[in-house]
Amino acid sequence: MAFRLLGGFIIFVVLVLMLLYVTGIGVFGEALEGGVPEARAVDPEIIGERTAAIREAGIAAGIARPKQILFGDLHVHSTFSFDAFTMSLPMAGGDGAHPVADACDYARHCSALDFWSINDHGITLTPLAWHQTVETMRQCNAVADNPESPDTVAYLGWEWTQVGGTPEDHWGHKNVILRDLDDDAIPTRPIAARAPLGRGDIEDLAPSPLLLGLLALSDVSGGGPDMARFFSVTAGVPVCPDGVPVRDLPVDCREEAATPGDLFAKLREWDVASMVIPHGTTWGFYTPLGSSWDKQLTAKHHDPTLQSLIEVFSGHGNSEEFRPFQETVFDADGNPSCPAPANDYLPSCWRAGEIIEARCLEEGHGADECASRAADARQYFVEADQNGGYATVPGTEVADWQDAGQCRDCFQPSFNYRPKSSVQYILSLEKEIDGEDQRFDFGFIASSDNHSSRPGTGYKEVARTEFTEARFGNFTNTPVGEVTKKSPKAEAEPFAIGRYDSPFSAFETERQASFFLNGGLAAVHANGRSREAIWDAMQRKEVYGTSGPRILLWFDMLNPPRSRNAPMGSSVSMSSAPIFHARAVGSFEQKPGCPPDALDALGDRMQRLCQGECYHPGDARRPISRIEVVRIRPGDGPDASERIEDPWRVIQCQDDGTGCQAAFTDPEFASSGQDTLYYVRAVEAPSPAVDADPLGCTYDEEGRCTKIDPCFGRPDEDECLAETEERAWSSPIFVNHAG
Repeated sequence: MAFRLLGGFIIFVVLVLMLLYVTGIGVFGEALEGGVPEARAVDPEIIGERTAAIREAGIAAGIARPKQILFGDLHVHSTFSFDAFTMSLPMAGGDGAHPVADACDYARHCSALDFWSINDHGITLTPLAWHQTVETMRQCNAVADNPESPDTVAYLGWEWTQVGGTPEDHWGHKNVILRDLDDDAIPTRPIAARAPLGRGDIEDLAPSPLLLGLLALSDVSGGGPDMARFFSVTAGVPVCPDGVPVRDLPVDCREEAATPGDLFAKLREWDVASMVIPHGTTWGFYTPLGSSWDKQLTAKHHDPTLQSLIEVFSGHGNSEEFRPFQETVFDADGNPSCPAPANDYLPSCWRAGEIIEARCLEEGHGADECASRAADARQYFVEADQNGGYATVPGTEVADWQDAGQCRDCFQPSFNYRPKSSVQYILSLEKEIDGEDQRFDFGFIASSDNHSSRPGTGYKEVARTEFTEARFGNFTNTPVGEVTKKSPKAEAEPFAIGRYDSPFSAFETERQASFFLNGGLAAVHANGRSREAIWDAMQRKEVYGTSGPRILLWFDMLNPPRSRNAPMGSSVSMSSAPIFHARAVGSFEQKPGCPPDALDALGDRMQRLCQGECYHPGDARRPISRIEVVRIRPGDGPDASERIEDPWRVIQCQDDGTGCQAAFTDPEFASSGQDTLYYVRAVEAPSPAVDADPLGCTYDEEGRCTKIDPCFGRPDEDECLAETEERAWSSPIFVNHAG
């Protein structure tokens, strides 16, 4: 009898383990697909009307023969990306998959874009997912039956998603865009970053099949089996062998590059038309304390033929502005310590000490003991790798951190701002490499970085929980992102991630969720609507970015040598004073709902895809309040503040609806002997925007944020609107001193 019971128990255990295993390898989960675009092309008459409106505005602003200004989004994710997939699960409050095909239909009829790209994380693009992405993008372009003047151009791409645990091994995220869609113009596979999150490769991050099966069965209705399939299939792709020519690698492996230099080398080896665009450079969610772009200005890690544009703004915030505050300081040996508050900035490490000291005093300990514990807390914070300083203070809530780590006077800044990775700081760098002075001469774009197949979400300030990544705060409610809750203690503890802890234990996922925006747009001055014309404009850097609205912007040098004028993005050499002309026209006020053509094209899909709100311009334009000029003189001195003048000039506007324009010169250039770059910001009058005041601080008499009312956690119908000044950033004009 006992024998039979034991045998039955063993059989039961084996069956349970088998169930867990087959569930963990994804047998019961649904496979993701790229999908097929369903919507027809935009009516050519509508495209003609948009083109005419921009041309008329340009002529009214004094442009004799304006090029076409086309708007796009070069940073979009579908649920082929691991974070987008997880946010789409019911367990995270998501509404299901958003395939690549959705992005195609959204770009045409919701956001009315002229061009866009798909940029799923290379690390989770399996061979099948990449193949499906390619086919869907081909189908999307085929909808437009006129390749010389399509309604929208869809570019293929991916994101190289690198995260290091320390400033030394962190390089950041970069989008790779491909020009063409023919087989011989596309790499066999995307090139992923090696060792994401600083914790090993993707197969190290994915739980074992048995654990995945247990997690999946614990929440079947929430998408558990689908999650198990996603991570199992993704982790099952082997890494390509090193040292093998890229075209000789196996078809079904994951190609990786550990550094930007490795990425550039592989792209040169593939020898296809491509460009690399860094993004979210100041975003401190994953960027370690004290990170700086100084180390990327080398012959290996920067290739200006591939990397000529940079993302200045996205749905993850603004990365433009430099500020002299420090998140951490390093001594001569590279050891970190916590700086005191300065330059209107509260370092998060300092706030960690305040939290611990207050708890310690509340428990009745002496002042000296509590001060010592506060010092330990500050040090533990700056020593934490993987950006995990906040986890060194047990049991904190979002409100405990007040506005620590944030740029208080930046325009819609990215979370936990990293100033030495800002675009202004990057442009201010100069080094001698191989006997020549080298710089980052980047043109500017903006984007959405949307994770639900919705390119160009910035057209209206609506649908906060759908058009932004606000749901990312729910990531900790999923089995993959769940963070072990700790009780508050009056002592900090060194940072450590346990074997079974979520890799997201290192990140401030919930506080970050208040900082997501509807996103920006890229704009090009192109000679036509074709794929080639748009690409050529980007190669010329005749591009600019906006914070979402379709502001029209022209920025030219009027007296370049040997040419009539030099548009934004140009590089010239001269010794006399440069003369510039900037023109800006505000964006159209938006009407509610969607235009008839979009309603007809999308039908029943309108609500889920567009949330019932499309790009729907009226006749009135928002006024431009001012044009700001930024001057940067690149160099290698220790104080970037001396090289960056922001603003250098401010031109106030009296815009009656026809725009604003101004000419100016730099009388100091001729005698300075310095290479100098100039760019302009066109700023619209204040208007409400989603998450423009992410923390909703209440300040005391000393200007300290003592209470917060964050956007994350509010009801879905609360858009968390606040006044902001939408803007457009021109690409710089680079004026090299001929003397």
